[in-house]
Amino acid sequence: MGAQMRVYRQRIRSVQATKKITRAMELIAASRVVKARQRVAESGPYTHALTTALSALATYSNEEHPLTSEPEVVRRAAVLIISSDRGLAGGYSSSVIKESEQLIQRLHDEGKEVVVYLAGRKVISFYQFRHREFAAEWSGFSDAPQFSHAQEIGERIMRDFDTHYDEGGHDEVHIVYTRFKSMVTQEPRVLRLVPMEVVEEADGATVKDSDAVLPLYSFEPSLEEVLDQLLPQYITHRIYTCLLGAAASELAARQRAMKSATDNADALIKTYTRLANQARQAEITQEISEIVGGADALASA
Repeated sequence: MGAQMRVYRQRIRSVQATKKITRAMELIAASRVVKARQRVAESGPYTHALTTALSALATYSNEEHPLTSEPEVVRRAAVLIISSDRGLAGGYSSSVIKESEQLIQRLHDEGKEVVVYLAGRKVISFYQFRHREFAAEWSGFSDAPQFSHAQEIGERIMRDFDTHYDEGGHDEVHIVYTRFKSMVTQEPRVLRLVPMEVVEEADGATVKDSDAVLPLYSFEPSLEEVLDQLLPQYITHRIYTCLLGAAASELAARQRAMKSATDNADALIKTYTRLANQARQAEITQEISEIVGGADALASA
């Protein structure tokens, strides 16, 4: 009985130490997710206005531009996958990877070659463990991305997009990331970055579906030069918005996962405490029985 009590007490101490770690990680994630949500809210209006203007231009203008014109034949597609650098976030990274696998399979079924770009150590480890090829990787900033990180990713993707197909270029770019909707809901999403298609309205409607009157634009010195200047900014800001949404989603998922782990630790401590008390009671009962038995033996003698 004494050995069982020592085992239970040792397990209780171990679970209590784990609980301190999970509780601390929960509090850290809860404090950082507030700033992450604020950054998402601050970056949204500019990116949305830029997307609205450029996609309306792409829809209603006759200007032929590689980033706004639909290619006749799409032979190679690029996919940027955004995951986390660390674990302990529930199914955050696995849901993004699963969504990307479905997208890649769909592109292969359409007869397209796929070039993969990876952001986050989890998806990088996923590809390296399976010995899969990828074009580039970035890591170390998943929970706190900066604009410079989006610029680096955007420049590499734009450089490859502008390259001729025979030299390794691609015809379209997709992003797989986790969209932050609330502290409870984060959903993996696929976004086609280029070529641009439609305008995104606040309620999810498109230009063709909306009855809103679009503004008229005048361009100086020329429409082509304006597109050459604005579209790279659009690519960078859209990637930056996706990185911010993914960071907020990661922190929210980690907070929920650590909260669940802390609650499970409390339940486990209660279970081991009850078992230790039962072992202690059994030991006391056995000692009393031995004392009573010894006293009866002495009385009989």
